[in-house]
Amino acid sequence: MQHAGTAFEGGARVAYDPRDLERDEEAKKMPRLTLLEEILLLGIKDRAGYLSFWNDNISYALRGCILLELALRKRIAVVKDPARRRLPLPDRLIEVVDERQTGETILDEALKMMRSTDDKMGAGQWVDLLSGETWNVLKVGFQLKQVRERLAKGLVDKGVLRTEKRSFLIFDMATHPVADAQIKQSVVNRVKALLTCRTNALPPSATEPDIDFTFTRAAALACGAYAASVLDNALDAAHLGFDEREEAAARCDDVLAEFAVWPFGGQAAAGGSARKRGGEGSVPRGKEAVHALLREVRKEMGEEDGPNALHFEVVASVMEVFSRMDSLL
Repeated sequence: MQHAGTAFEGGARVAYDPRDLERDEEAKKMPRLTLLEEILLLGIKDRAGYLSFWNDNISYALRGCILLELALRKRIAVVKDPARRRLPLPDRLIEVVDERQTGETILDEALKMMRSTDDKMGAGQWVDLLSGETWNVLKVGFQLKQVRERLAKGLVDKGVLRTEKRSFLIFDMATHPVADAQIKQSVVNRVKALLTCRTNALPPSATEPDIDFTFTRAAALACGAYAASVLDNALDAAHLGFDEREEAAARCDDVLAEFAVWPFGGQAAAGGSARKRGGEGSVPRGKEAVHALLREVRKEMGEEDGPNALHFEVVASVMEVFSRMDSLL
């Protein structure tokens, strides 16, 4: 605890917590919506206010986005152990390196869980545990429940969604239609700009300005939407034609392939992708834009042994988890 000075001799001094100043400074560099909220927003039907009943992937992908968001806020990092390189990315142990709260309820709850255990685990195991996919009764308590509903209510509090009651034959359900269409459209526009750019320089509209790690967040948003099976929703909202949609989906394939390895860009030299939509031996389109994204992300990260590298290694680990999801096979 520190004290602020006073202009009056003998006057009382006002106590303040320096951590509050740190949080305020960090908040200026954070986006208004978290990755989780943006992906949920892409999945929600604008007028109906609910997600597709057939989407089985979004819950699991949202747990991965929790790790992405915590890594980009520098709360978690891969344990610095030279032996970790012998392990697959999802198995490399993660630790909490900054216990400060983020101000986002779900992120802080996950951070508290990760901090509460002495057993360090990798991204793959953490996503499973947060999703409730475990047979270990001692770890059932790590499951985060009602994430989608809590995110929707958070978006209501932020003025992006509103709450209504909708009747479905024999039961009523709270729905959350879009209240601020401009915010959702801005998310859609960023995804569209990233995945349809045809130049070797990314347009400013592909990123959110004046925030930390904006290019890394752009890649995480596209790949998270892909893993959550809501990318098609974004491409629909962007009014793309069939060929443009296929090209954008293939571009997202390439982005995921380049960021699901460590160090980033391991697929670039080979010119490969996670899945080649055009058949065996086809060359993915838009490689120039993918390489431009890689360059910008590497600038944000800095040196591979620099202070940000272990945070970015978590990003690669989660991307690898996304690339293994059944929906992408």
